[in-house]
Amino acid sequence: MNISETIKNIRASCDNYVDRDLVATVIHDNYFMGTNNILEFEDYGIEKDDNYEKRILKILKHENVFLAIGMYTFIPVINECDIYSVKDYNLKLTEEEFEKYANEKERIFGILIKKDSDDFIIGSTDLCGCSIDASFKEMEKTNLDFYKKLEKIIDELIIY
Repeated sequence: MNISETIKNIRASCDNYVDRDLVATVIHDNYFMGTNNILEFEDYGIEKDDNYEKRILKILKHENVFLAIGMYTFIPVINECDIYSVKDYNLKLTEEEFEKYANEKERIFGILIKKDSDDFIIGSTDLCGCSIDASFKEMEKTNLDFYKKLEKIIDELIIY
């Protein structure tokens, strides 16, 4: 994965679900959320004139970084899920899918890039990192439509 180009690609199209300067969040090794204020980050040799992508690349040498690719919310009773990303989607879920995923309520989804690598995993974070227990949650890979839709959205934004 070309991390720099992927970040540029995500930031160019993220206005529907997140501020472009808050698209990246530091995720600690225990999966709890750190800062998403990348432009004010001063550790790891970051210089004031470093652009957003360069800052993230420097942070990635020491920390895991989550890139937000969209947001989802579940609608009970009718078993639907609204997904907000580059495009908006409305999915009708099976009982199995709704039971598996709906307990998450509203979440930001995307990829967690593991520190000092370009390996990533699909998962989600809390909408707000201000809670003491705000964290990243890895999504189990399944053949269910909900997971496949998130995977497709993510694949369209990653540059190789």
